[in-house]
Amino acid sequence: MIEFVKGRVDHIKGDTITIENNGIGYLIYCSNPFVFNGQQADEETVVYTYQYVKEDVNRLYGFRSRKERELFEQLLQVSGIGPKGAQAILASGDPGQVVGAIENEDETFLTKFPGVGKKTAKQMIIDLKGKLTGVYDAVTVAGAPVSLLDEQQPGGDLEEALEALTALGYGEKEIKKVRPHLEKEQLSADEYVRKALQWMLT
Repeated sequence: MIEFVKGRVDHIKGDTITIENNGIGYLIYCSNPFVFNGQQADEETVVYTYQYVKEDVNRLYGFRSRKERELFEQLLQVSGIGPKGAQAILASGDPGQVVGAIENEDETFLTKFPGVGKKTAKQMIIDLKGKLTGVYDAVTVAGAPVSLLDEQQPGGDLEEALEALTALGYGEKEIKKVRPHLEKEQLSADEYVRKALQWMLT
């Protein structure tokens, strides 16, 4: 297993980042890749990774900390949750809220995540209740500081954020509902994603 990749952020898009290390570009799937947007062009960053191999799928998933990766791995143990569903849950940026919902058996909150129905929400509670309290307290999922300097055209950050939400599994109806609120803000792509998820989960 690849424990982490250390290198320069070469490219960011809706659900992936590319880290260049010694001339090799590692494509890494992230719940919110725009948290890496603030890195300087020549600055190295460390991305902790989880290698997911199944049939014809071989992907690296990336995290800002080992604790975040541990939470991802715990979520994968739940029947009905795959990497994409686990990433959508991590993208909320507030693992404490997720753990609280599991501990309080709040199925209504858990079913707000894409791909999580009542059956999966119940399974999350059965499988994870009492097991996450030592994990989430040291996790910051999407809270790294980012640069507000952006060379893209105005609106580019918002469009990238909406693309990231689509990649996480949120539908057109949900995105249309939050878009008018987002258009009133001047934020980075990372902040747009987190703000949208706050509205979606309340």
